[in-house]
Parts: sequence; C-alpha cells; structure tokens
Amino acid sequence: MADLFDSAPDAPPPPQGPRPLADRLRPKALSEVIGQAHVLGPEGPLGAMLAAGSLSSLILWGPPGVGKTTIARLLARETDLTFVQISAIFTGVPDLKKVFEAARMRRQNGQGTLLFVDEIHRFNKAQQDSFLPHMEDGTILLVGATTENPSFELNAAVLSRSQVIVLERLSLADLERLIQRAEQELGRTLPLTGEAREALTEMADGDGRALLNLIEQVAAWRLARPISREELATRLMRRAAKYDKSGEEHYNLISALHKSVRGSDPDAALYWFARMLEGGEDPRFLARRLTRMAVEDICLADPQAQAVCLDAWNSYERLGSPEGELALANAVVYLALAPKSNAVYAAYKAARAAARDTGSLMPPKHILNAPTKMMKEIGYGAGYAYDHDAEDGFSGQSYFPEGMKRPVYYMPPERGFERELKKRVEYFAKLREKRRS
Repeated sequence: MADLFDSAPDAPPPPQGPRPLADRLRPKALSEVIGQAHVLGPEGPLGAMLAAGSLSSLILWGPPGVGKTTIARLLARETDLTFVQISAIFTGVPDLKKVFEAARMRRQNGQGTLLFVDEIHRFNKAQQDSFLPHMEDGTILLVGATTENPSFELNAAVLSRSQVIVLERLSLADLERLIQRAEQELGRTLPLTGEAREALTEMADGDGRALLNLIEQVAAWRLARPISREELATRLMRRAAKYDKSGEEHYNLISALHKSVRGSDPDAALYWFARMLEGGEDPRFLARRLTRMAVEDICLADPQAQAVCLDAWNSYERLGSPEGELALANAVVYLALAPKSNAVYAAYKAARAAARDTGSLMPPKHILNAPTKMMKEIGYGAGYAYDHDAEDGFSGQSYFPEGMKRPVYYMPPERGFERELKKRVEYFAKLREKRRS
C-alpha cells in the first residue's frame, strides 16, 4: 500500500517558493566558480588533485562569501561522493556518531562520503579528534571550512591528515563578473550609474554572497532611471569591515601598521591605523603598540620618538575619542618619517642570549664592592680605577666576567642621532685600546 504522503504518479511537482539570488546563481561546475583560479586551475592544488583522481581531505580557509561551501559540494559531484554537510555550531557528539555510522554503511555498500564541516574551528579538541579514525580508514573524506587560521584553531593531528587550501576574497573584477552573471539571471541591467556600480562592489568588501544580497535589494527597487553613488549610499548600508579584535584579522592589521611604519610610509601607516579604528580597535592598544614601534624600530636614531608616543598616549587619555585619536595619528606619521634603527633592539637580544649562556659567571673582582674585611682580603674591589680620576674621564677597564672574551652588541648605524652615538662608540673603543697598550 502506498504511503499516505506519496504523490500520485501524474501529480505535478509541488510549487516552490522564491529562491534567493545566491541560490539561483550557485555554480553547477567548478569551472563556473569565480575568483579561485589559483586553487581550481590546472596548476592549482585542487585542479591537480582532480586531474590525478586522488582527492585528499581538505581544510578550506578563507573569508566569508568566497565559495567554500560551493566548492565542497562540487568536489563531491566531481568525485561521485555522497555530499553530507554539518555545522560545528549545531552538531554535538551524538550527531557526529550518527554521521559516521551512516558513512560507514555507505562505504560497505560501495559509496564514499564527502563530509563538509562548516565552521570546523568551533569544534573542541575531543570533537576534532573523533574525525581521525574515520579519515584514516577512508570512511569519510573530510572537507572543513574555516574563516580562522587553521594553525591556531585546528588540532595538529587533523592538519597533518589534510591539505590546507587558502581561498582569497573576491577582487573588484571578480565582483563585477558576479554582477554581470546576476544581471543575466534577472534579465535586466541594474539601475546604477558607473560610479554607483563601483560603489556596490566596494560595499560587498570581497564577499560574493553579500554582493548578491545587495543586488537583490537594488533589483527590487524597480527604478525608472540609474541612480548615483550618493543615492545608492542613502538607500543601502555599507557592509561592516571584517575585523575581529581577538582573532587573526586583529594581528594581520597591526602587523600591516607596524611594517608600514618600519618601511617609512606614512600614508600606508595612516591607512592601517584608520582601518583598525574603524573596526572598533581600542585606541589604547594602538598607543601601546606605537610606543613599542618607537623603541624597537627607531630606538636611538631619534630618541624623541618614544617621547612623542608617550605624549600622544597621554593626550588621548586626557581628550578621549575622537579628538585624542588625532594625537595618535600624529605619532603614526612621526614614527613613519623618523630615521630607523634596530641597533639597540638587536644588541639587547644578543645580550639576553649571552646572559642565558653565561649566567653563572661572576663580575670581575675589581668592580665588586668590599663592605667587609674578609671581602677585601679575597680581592673584592682591588685594582678598581675610578673613571672620574682618569684622563678623559675614562679608565678603559673591562667590566665583563673574567675570562669572557669582550663581545660587541651595540653597533649603531650612521642614521639620525645614532650617527653621533657611532662616533662616541668608536672614540671610546680607541681610548680603551690605548689604555690597554
């Protein structure tokens, strides 16, 4: 007897509701995927795997809206594997057991399973470990998707059994191709001027899914004439920039700011500084990092740089936002244009390394104080030369442990104020050699 819910053989298919544009434009083949030719092309890792017929477990790492789910689905189609999708947000251990058991039964029937795990970085260590035996015996081919750096978020055991594929945010050219594809699907051109069209791609910020959602909104307006960039801005909200103050993007942007300052590029430094502020970064964190840049990359080439940073930090504390942020911007520009030197930083690291290697050596006896009679008798303070009594106020004595070859840690370059310090270093080196001879 037929099930009560079976449809009659000649019954028309049930009516479907409206499908979002992103779903209607979902690629049906890997060749239709926009923006990831570096991994899908013949020379790319996925293209090479498919050509060789040997797909391995994968971790797809990239920002939102670049095609991670679509690629995983198409890989399953290309390799005749059953596609199973789960999300780490909604899946617990009992659910995983059911997924693995179903995959095991499929395998017994000669059918493989591509298990796509969205937000895989949200699984804890134990949950990630549960994939290992099923990956090793071929029950599943794991394809995980993550927006976070796998090096920090995934177990080493999972990473060692997978290949990490880095997907890139879509370029403006990629997004324009997506607009053209959407216009073909819609059967009409979007009512936007050239500048407004560019603004629409900028609003998407490299996210294809976000762009298609914006296109749907624009298409629904049914405007009689193309609208300008300004009119578009009043109708649409700009997508918030991707910035996680506790995640990898935080460290990427502070690294970009630091290297722009080190590279003496005030415009790039201001840009990354502004990007972090726009993302909601705490200006106090930026003040601290700017001060670090002054003592690491400028050092004594411009001794004023540290003071500029501390003054800017103090100004921010007194003024607050947004006025105080301008004081920090002043510091950014000052640091970028200051002469650069890491001579003290390098000398400090070298001295720390030597201190770890020779940490038990005593100072030479002639520079030790001798507050007791016994200490005087065993030679503490004997032969010490008081520098102020010496010619030129310099005795030239050794202050390193006895038997330790005199090292050279501080080697100032001929830049900024350190040009003067280099002269002093060389002057005292000559005097020291003269005193010894």
